[in-house]
Amino acid sequence: MSEQALEEVSALAAIYCEPGACEVLAASETDGVTFRIQINVEELVDTDILLKLLFHLPVNYPSTLPEISVSSDQLTRAQCMDVKDKLLEQAKKHLSEPMVHELVLWIQQHLKYVIKQPATVCNEKNTLSKGASTEDAIWMLLLHLDHMRAKAKYVRTVEKWASDLKLTGRLMFMGKIILILLQGDKSNIKEYLILQKTCKVDVDSSGKKCKEKMISVLCETKVQSQHKSKRDG
Repeated sequence: MSEQALEEVSALAAIYCEPGACEVLAASETDGVTFRIQINVEELVDTDILLKLLFHLPVNYPSTLPEISVSSDQLTRAQCMDVKDKLLEQAKKHLSEPMVHELVLWIQQHLKYVIKQPATVCNEKNTLSKGASTEDAIWMLLLHLDHMRAKAKYVRTVEKWASDLKLTGRLMFMGKIILILLQGDKSNIKEYLILQKTCKVDVDSSGKKCKEKMISVLCETKVQSQHKSKRDG
């Protein structure tokens, strides 16, 4: 991980210093750093929108663009994708220089233009016609894990991520087969996958913390809203 990236993350933690505003999720010399920034943005209709921005800075950042994931309870999946696309467009303008703070400031100033419609309209639509309007946002993800050495910690981590991202599902142990079934908003599913692949969730044979390298995506598809399952507690 570059010195520039480390300095930038430290600066961001100082700028967004309120509880939960900036959280480092994973950091290593070989895979870079993954962190989440949560900001409130005042929209055109004076509604505060809580944006959750997940950034993964690869080891050769800022010479390489960051990976970005966007989620918000007040926005639709399509609107979150629009925000992500615009942030990546802006990121290209800042290639080779620290850019995350600039991106956050930019979306705070331009969100109302990016989402194209008042967020309260989306909330009202979701409330009045839940069956129709949220169906597109419900996706299913089925993962296969090769093993869990630190099972208790691994399970707690999966449950926390699912809870934070408002995903439902099941963690299934069938002999040597380990499956994770998740359902929820597609952008949150994508964010979960980033966490699963970039954070140290298990330990290796020597007991050192390690990332999940033996994981397979068996299925990722849209499902009907009435087929949602409950996550095991």
